[in-house]
Amino acid sequence: MTDQFKKYLLPDHSTRVQAVKLTGAWQAGLVHQHYPDCVQRLLGELVSAAVLLATNIKFDGSLVLQLQGDGPIALVVVECTADLSIRATVTLREGHDIPADGTLQSLLNAHGKGRFVVVLDPNRDTTDLEPYQGIVPMEGDSVAQVLELYMRNSEQLDTRIWLASDAQNSAGLLLQRLPHHGGTAENDQEADDEAREETWTRICHLASTVKYDELLALDTDTLVHRLFWEEDLIAFEPQEVRWHCPCTRERVANMLRMLGRAEIEDILSEREVIDISCSFCGKPYQFDAVDCAGLFVDNLDTSHGEPKSVH
Repeated sequence: MTDQFKKYLLPDHSTRVQAVKLTGAWQAGLVHQHYPDCVQRLLGELVSAAVLLATNIKFDGSLVLQLQGDGPIALVVVECTADLSIRATVTLREGHDIPADGTLQSLLNAHGKGRFVVVLDPNRDTTDLEPYQGIVPMEGDSVAQVLELYMRNSEQLDTRIWLASDAQNSAGLLLQRLPHHGGTAENDQEADDEAREETWTRICHLASTVKYDELLALDTDTLVHRLFWEEDLIAFEPQEVRWHCPCTRERVANMLRMLGRAEIEDILSEREVIDISCSFCGKPYQFDAVDCAGLFVDNLDTSHGEPKSVH
């Protein structure tokens, strides 16, 4: 199993260490999506970040991370469900060139109006929790810095994140200081606080030695061992990560059916087939005249799919 999230805990329970390495799932997400290298890198980093953060959600639902831009990139969005199913996409702004050396700030915050959005979307079928949305300015020179600032200012959690991505892999490492619940005598409390502070400082120092290329090249076990080989980490069961977009041919058919027979026939009068791609994952679907005729005689599922673009 190559696509895994792994979680560790320091012996004093003061700090959690989380790591993810995606290969198959990341490449599956790129099959129908083709972006310039600098855009693809940002998307891949946000994908691993979403996995790292979603694993700490205590409800059945989804975590959605969005980078809303005012430059060449209009939107980067990643969704990760509680079972670590991911999907992700980028919307580029028409008429804007993508420079080869594009950065987070130049691509998404060119005029200072970029925003980072976090959405917690509970499953309405299994919980009564209400959705939550947090929006902050896009501060920082990297996806990791934006996330660290958000976690510190909005969640009051000291968090350090390292992210990396290329055409083959997406990877990430997260350290998070856990709340101390006390319960000891005052003198013991002070000593315990000092020990926990020392642990956090030491672990952050060790992790800060990681290189971008190491995140991409090393498997998670090797990476964690190389960084923390002197630490007696408590390891949890690994979790599989997979790429999944719920778009299907049946859902696309339902969308076309909702357009009505007249509009479908009008489109077919100009071309032999209707080409549609999922606006989220980019998967293409094709319907010819025979397929379209069947739309209005078959008893199709009426559930709504993702918004589609028709070509």
